[in-house]
Amino acid sequence: MTVVGVLHPGEMGSAVAAALTGRGETVLWASAGRSEATAERAREAGLEDVGDVAELCRRCDVLLSIVPPHAALDVAREVSDFAGTYVDANAIAPATARAIAGLHGRFVDGGIVGPPTLAAGATRLYLSGGKAESIAGLFAGTDVDARVISADPSAASALKMAYAGWTKASGALLLTQRALARAEGVEDFLLEEWRLSLPGLEAEHASAARSAQRKGWRWIGEMEEIARSMEAQNLPTGFHDAAAEVFRHTPREES
Repeated sequence: MTVVGVLHPGEMGSAVAAALTGRGETVLWASAGRSEATAERAREAGLEDVGDVAELCRRCDVLLSIVPPHAALDVAREVSDFAGTYVDANAIAPATARAIAGLHGRFVDGGIVGPPTLAAGATRLYLSGGKAESIAGLFAGTDVDARVISADPSAASALKMAYAGWTKASGALLLTQRALARAEGVEDFLLEEWRLSLPGLEAEHASAARSAQRKGWRWIGEMEEIARSMEAQNLPTGFHDAAAEVFRHTPREES
């Protein structure tokens, strides 16, 4: 049996871990320094607490990192002596994925598309790298649709950057355009025109606003990673630099 460790399980990390415990896999986590909210998520996902990260690294064969993008490299450095397969499933630039791969002898790159509320076919885990097939096998028969796309240890991150560069940045643009109309005193007329020519856009705006208030703080780093990806390919970075600013200035939802 493969023992899996999950680093700092947040909303998505605990959901992915729950898919594994649901099929009978042993999944561990470390509670030292973590919040009660994190502990509650871990309990609900059926994770076994081993205390601290050093013990987690000692006992697991696979270590799964699903953390806010800005923390991905630091988290990987903190466990650079881990001897098993390190799976980074964060929203990071290909260059960041390659930097993390350089810290771990056995590395799998991952990119998650879809919601943390798992339902069959709704959440995909794209994987790349030499050990990707074995990680995909762990999720066989679960609600996480694990797909191996390449042996390249940064391909999954590249796909995530290309995908999220539209889904999240387009929401930021929509928020910005309504803010412009509000500032210029024509918001009601814009909403009326949306209803006439772009039915459904008002509801899309409301969804984007809710998501930004709830999760936009996580997306700042993601937009910065996308901008880094664009720059590496001589593509414009301004879209995603601006989106990062939108999310930086979005009021955070009270928890």
